[in-house]
Amino acid sequence: MKKHIIITGVPRAGKSTVSSRVVARLPYQHISMDSVIAGFERCFPDTGVNTYAPMSSMDILKNISRKMAPFLRAMMDSGEYDEQDYGMCIDMYQLLPEDYVNFIDPEKCGIYYFITSNVTPEERFAIQKKYDTPKDYSYHLSDEERMEGCHYLVEQSKLMREQCEKYGLPYFETAHEREKVIEAFLTDLVAEKI
Repeated sequence: MKKHIIITGVPRAGKSTVSSRVVARLPYQHISMDSVIAGFERCFPDTGVNTYAPMSSMDILKNISRKMAPFLRAMMDSGEYDEQDYGMCIDMYQLLPEDYVNFIDPEKCGIYYFITSNVTPEERFAIQKKYDTPKDYSYHLSDEERMEGCHYLVEQSKLMREQCEKYGLPYFETAHEREKVIEAFLTDLVAEKI
């Protein structure tokens, strides 16, 4: 079992569900990077970490990923969890496989991508409607705004899948049979098969 793990991918693909179940079964400390990124945006705007920057959604994803990957590495290198068997279970959206490979030590930290790349934007919209809760940013959006977001979430999922295949990183498609895929992943993780 790796000292730290990152559960990443696109919204409504099951990242938070998986992370909460991981920390319920294994002694990892859950870290929500959405909250950390929001803190960066408000307190350190000079870093350029901005989910609402005036650029394409793909460029925002790449920008935040490139900036947060070295930050994640610094968190892992801090020594905070050196005396413990397990460290952090990091739940985050904006981390591309290429930045994981370039910045994170795979001996210390495993990564698992949860994506929805094998659906149309319309099918992705139905998934989002099914799994959105009042806690999710997209819950309060209009259907038109959600649909627009679904186009780029499918596009981002395809990029993540392509990069996972290029670098040999594990990814899990949750567009269909989401619960079955998540439970199979958790069973294999606890049994240290992945």
